Amino acid sequence: MHPDPGHAGVDGAAVAHGPGPGEAPGFVVAPDHAALPGHFPGAPVVPGVVLVDHVAIAARAAFGLGALVAVPRVKFAAPVLPGQAVRIAWAPRGALRVGFTCFVEDRLVAAGELAFAP
Repeated sequence: MHPDPGHAGVDGAAVAHGPGPGEAPGFVVAPDHAALPGHFPGAPVVPGVVLVDHVAIAARAAFGLGALVAVPRVKFAAPVLPGQAVRIAWAPRGALRVGFTCFVEDRLVAAGELAFAP
């Protein structure tokens, strides 16, 4: 994954969105991410909004889309821990919608659909 300092998530951190040779698109949420303290103290879990934000930024970069305008569907299947590599599989659903599935290793962690402005 290649971090792109030109694309930042809600926390302002660089997001890895583009695959390198032989890689699937994805990202890692750092253990010092601003959203982790309090979610949950002593056993941090990456908040769903942080996962969706990273996926949206990756989709915008991958498909040349505008701003995220809606999240018609999302389901979180398993927790993501700080420092875990999240791999994204895409399922384009038209000009301005993208389906996604996220995995940590081979474990499904989230799936859904995002809608974007042109």
